[in-house]
Parts: sequence; structure tokens; C-alpha cells
Amino acid sequence: MNETKPLSAREKIAKLRASFLAQLPERARQSRALFEQFKADPGNHEAAIELHRNLHSIKGTGRSFGFRELGEAAAPGEDLAALLADSSAGTLPENWQERCATCLDNLDAAVTAACASNSGSTEPGFTMAASKESSGDSGGHLIYLCDDETLTLEQLASQLACFGYESVTFTEPEKLYEAVLVRRPNAIIMDINFPQGRNAGTEVMAKLQSETDKRIPTLFLSARDDFAARLASVQAGSEAYFHKPARAIDLVSTLDELTCQQQPEPYRILVVDDEAEIAGYHSIILQEAGMVTYQLSEPARVLDVLQEFRPDMVLMDMYMPGCSGQDLSKLIRQIPDYVGLPIVFLSSETDRKKQFSAMRIGAEGFLTKPVVPEDLVAAVAIRAERMRTLRSLMARDSLTGLFNHTTTTQLLESAISTTKRNGGGLCFAMIDIDHFKSVNDTHGHPVGDQVILALSRVLQQRLRNSDIVGRYGGEEFAVILQDVTLERAEKLLDELRQDFSRVIFHSASTEFSCTFSAGIAAYPAHHCMEKLREMADKALYQAKHAGRNRVAIDKCEQDSK
Repeated sequence: MNETKPLSAREKIAKLRASFLAQLPERARQSRALFEQFKADPGNHEAAIELHRNLHSIKGTGRSFGFRELGEAAAPGEDLAALLADSSAGTLPENWQERCATCLDNLDAAVTAACASNSGSTEPGFTMAASKESSGDSGGHLIYLCDDETLTLEQLASQLACFGYESVTFTEPEKLYEAVLVRRPNAIIMDINFPQGRNAGTEVMAKLQSETDKRIPTLFLSARDDFAARLASVQAGSEAYFHKPARAIDLVSTLDELTCQQQPEPYRILVVDDEAEIAGYHSIILQEAGMVTYQLSEPARVLDVLQEFRPDMVLMDMYMPGCSGQDLSKLIRQIPDYVGLPIVFLSSETDRKKQFSAMRIGAEGFLTKPVVPEDLVAAVAIRAERMRTLRSLMARDSLTGLFNHTTTTQLLESAISTTKRNGGGLCFAMIDIDHFKSVNDTHGHPVGDQVILALSRVLQQRLRNSDIVGRYGGEEFAVILQDVTLERAEKLLDELRQDFSRVIFHSASTEFSCTFSAGIAAYPAHHCMEKLREMADKALYQAKHAGRNRVAIDKCEQDSK
């Protein structure tokens, strides 16, 4: 069976352009019919408003698809229709009937020319914004370690393994150099000094960075803490420098940032426009830039779509039948959850007073059609990123970056609802660091924070991207594991428990390790969020009561009624 090849962005836009042209003659006839209705009854305010909206749409969409002459022909009629819509029967513009008839004649001619010009070409007449490409990296966790001290290498490799990193060790810089040419790591950690020379490490790294096509994130780890050593590190292209003995959690934190193991979620953009072709055109531009879009042509559905799609930004037309962009923006702004949601108007409206009037209701900006694809992508990305940052500050714990208690609870409720609809199961785990009060009392709260951070890193690195990790408060964490059995969840968390117990923490006078206990409950054994949390908490209590440093599961098969 032959598979249909997916259309390219240019081919998709060409189809939208052709669809717009196919509708143009009828749109022109509608405009003339509306003019005749208003001429017969100058008090027909709705006919004037619809005439203005129709001509406004032809102008904006035509220009966006590269039909400049069509836009120029529609613009005078749009301006005149706006005056008719704003005027009463006694204050109509002079010679309005003759002027409007002339505008519509010019529009008919432009429509005919546009349709004829498209018969031999479907080129949109613009340069597409470059789409985001993959870096080519597999997103693995491979780290090369190089140090002439074998014990240091073994300890460091063991600690990194607890956080999900695969390590390959070398005692000679030249051996590391040869290995990089065969298999490229995600990052390198190495000493500066070797028996071969005082700065043998930095010399090899400088050679590597100059000879490889793409820089390899490099961390230097050294017993030296002098200016010369740090300068040599910087000149060799290092991203960080750690003085021995370095804490594993500090190295892991830096590695997480440098290796970018989790790709950021694409921006989610809601495009609201009653014109399907132009909404599709703008959506394709944003999709080519790596964003996810949802097209909405019926304003009445906006509340449902906002709740389900959870956009980072709304891109909205100003003029739509039955509900203007200004009215829809006010409606959205009156809902507390969406007070800060960025709304940008995308319209061919050029009247500055009307633009500022539209923005006074709380819109983030105004883009005038036709918009250059690169400008559209940049304007959307800036506002969407700001929204995502604000949401993150409200939804995440400031110390660990994990979801906070409130957000984790909301995500658990949402996960249960999704599982009910789609079938399957999920597990909910409560995790608590053992004897954490003793850690704070003995080693101080800053060291206690390091323990909390270490556990958060272990959970983030070792669990799947689809799993949800939250800090429930203090030393307590929550994990939502989707599409796993209770037995698999128990095995997974027990492996994490063992790894966390091997992480070494440093205080002013000693080294120590910590453990955690966990309790797990499952859906559909428990059908509601409250019961699921209650049974996971009871299982956690059982693990604590049985001696800590263990994972307990709730084995109830159904809710007790």
C-alpha cells in the first residue's frame, strides 16, 4: 500500500492560498450585496458593520498571501465602510454611494486579477521562517571522566551513576582525546594536572575544542585553586571549575544545565480567527518554528479550549462576527485563571487609535497583517516565554524547581481524569527523607537543603519525562507514575531508594548519607484523588513504622465504601 507523503509547510500554505482565492468571487459578491442593503436602508447598522468586516478580512488575508494589489483595492472600501458603520443616517460621508461603488468596482477587478495570477503559480510570495532543527544529539547521559587518581575516578563515577549518568573513566588525557574522536560524550569532567605536565588537562581540552565541529561541555576538577589554574581552564574552553573535593550535587546541577537532557516543551499558541485560511497560515508559520497551535474559529468555544489546551499565548483577530476580539479579550480577562494570559491582536487594522483602544483592555501587543514570518515567531516566542516563566514561578518550588504542593495536587487530579477517559492505570507515591530533622539539627539547614536538592535530582533524572515529580512540603515528595503497574512502580522506586542511599553529602566536619521511605497506591484500585493520596500516605507510614529506608505498597483492590 502506498503511503501518502506529508505535505511540506509551503505546500500546506499553497492549499490555503488556493482555498482563499476560490472563495474570493463570492466574498466580493457578498460585499456588493451588503452595500446594496445599506444603500436601500442607511439605518441598517449591521449591514455596514458586516461590510467593513468583510473588506477588512479580504485586505488582511490577501496581503498575507502575497496579493498586494488585492489588499490595496480593499483598503479604501474598508475605511469607508468603517465611517458608514460609525455614522447615523443624518451624518453620512459626502458622495458615499458613488465612492463605495467605485471601491467595489476596483475590488472586482483586483479579485479577477488575483484569480488569474494564481492559475500558473501557487507560491505564497514570502520567505518561511527557518524551522527549529534537532541538534543531532541523542539526549543520552554519557560523561567522560579523566583524573590520574583512580580512587577519585571511582567515587565520582559511582556518585554520577546515582543520578542516572553513564560514566567512562580515563587516567590519561591522551586516552580521553582518542575516545572522543570515536564516540562523543555529552560532557567531560577532568583534572588539570597530570604526571605528563602541570596543565596537561587544559592543553588536551584546548586541542579537542579546536579540532571538533561542536564544543563539548567541559568541567575542570582540580586540587589547585589559584588564578593561573582557573585562567588556564577558561582559556581551554571550560564551562565550570570545581575545587576538590567537589560535592556530587554541585557537579550534577551543572551537568544538568550543560547537557540539556530534557528538551523544553514547545510553546502552545491558541489562534483565534474566523478566517480558516489565514488562521491556518499563521499556525503553519508557528508550527515550523517548533510551536504547537490550536485553531479556533468559533469564539463561543474559547473557555473550553483554554481549559483543555492550556495555551501560553492567544493570537487573536480583532474583527469577528458576533464577538469582536475586544469583547472576547474582556471575557477572558474576567476569569481569574487567565488574567495574566498574553493576548496579542493580529489584524490588518492600521488605525492607531483603534489599536491602542484594543490594547487598553489588557492585550499584550498588536501585530499588523501582513506580518513577516520571522517577526511573528519572535513576537509570539517572547510573550509565550514570559508567560511560561510566570507560570513556573507560581507552580514550582523555589528550592528544587519541582512542582509545588498545589500544582502537584492539580496534576494528580488531571492525570486521574485522563486515565479514566483513556483507560489504563497510574500509581501515586509519597516519599519522605528519613530522619531529616536530625540532618538539619546536626549539619545545619544549608546542608539539609543539599539533601533535598539531591533527592529531587535523582527523581528528575531517573524517572520518565511523562512522570510528574512534586515537592509536597519540607522533606516530603510526591510522584505520579502513569501507565505502570503497582509492582513495577515498587521496583522502580526501590532502585531509586538504593541509589539515593549511596549519595555522599559533605558537612563542615564529616561525610554522611541519607535514605528515604516511600508508600505507593494505585488507580483504579482507588478511583478518587483523595482516596489515592490517603492510601499512599498510609503505605508511607507503614514503611516508616517497619524501620524506614524501604518502599511499601497499598494492596487494596478497591475503595472501601
